Amino acid sequence: MTAQKRESPVPAASGKPASDAGFTEYLAAPEGPNAPSGPVGPAVPIRTVAAKGRHGPVDIRIYGGPPRTPGPALVWLHGGGFVSGGLDMPESDYLARVLAASGTPVLSVDYRLARDGVHFPVPHEDSLTGWFWVRSNAEGLGLDPELLCMGGAGAGGNLAVGAALYLKDACKPLPAKLLLAYPFLHAELPLPAEGLDQDVMATLPRHLRFTPEDCVRNAENYVGGPVSMASSYAMPGYADPSGLPPTAIVACEYDDVRGSSELFATNLEQAGVPVSFYLARGAMHGHLNHAAGSPEAAGALQFLARELATAKAQGTRSIV
Repeated sequence: MTAQKRESPVPAASGKPASDAGFTEYLAAPEGPNAPSGPVGPAVPIRTVAAKGRHGPVDIRIYGGPPRTPGPALVWLHGGGFVSGGLDMPESDYLARVLAASGTPVLSVDYRLARDGVHFPVPHEDSLTGWFWVRSNAEGLGLDPELLCMGGAGAGGNLAVGAALYLKDACKPLPAKLLLAYPFLHAELPLPAEGLDQDVMATLPRHLRFTPEDCVRNAENYVGGPVSMASSYAMPGYADPSGLPPTAIVACEYDDVRGSSELFATNLEQAGVPVSFYLARGAMHGHLNHAAGSPEAAGALQFLARELATAKAQGTRSIV
């Protein structure tokens, strides 16, 4: 894995203690902590459709029109620890606007959150509903179904990998590529390969941390019980990744979850799956959400755009 260019400096200390309050914060704000007041990014054509799912309609927001020349498109899943976030958060809306403005359509799936009695497999199945709808309607949207990619940020990265695992096991067409931003793939966080600078981590505002305690609580809430109950589709970092499509991963230097990305990348490499890894130096968990529209997010967005541009049809796969 190769580290890439340095990104933004860490923010100044907020004075908030890094206590075990992250899960409570996310539950208190379904739209996400420090949600933006309005959209930012390029103006692009946007429309919303509703796909019929097992648990009811699933909205899919389509950014951009048919590409001028055949090329990849991206099915995207926002983050938020399974309990917050939505299509308007910058790591979803801004990312989609930027990619669509450059000619890559983005189809953002509004899966149900794990709140008010909702647990796995509902968000997982909503994600699959979005994928199947886009795949089935690709040609009518002017898209090449063989060049459809899938990805997500944080919990959305988890849902993208879980969906790809299901598609592999069910012998269904796979995404041409997976694109993941600081994905939450393990309930119990593996340690980052080079450790974390604890002096820096201590300065981060609480809403920019996603601690091991937060991860366990979010996983238990998502699964609806102890993490030992989680299936491989719910916590896909523990699954055998053999047969998954090529994968691109953005990880953050100052992120408790970085070890999850690193371990998954290593497992992909050992399974013979092509993997590209971008380490956003100076960045923290969720930085595409908190720094969207600023120069600090440019490196990761450019990496994802390059990875999308190089996506290739996977063809027919024989699953053994």
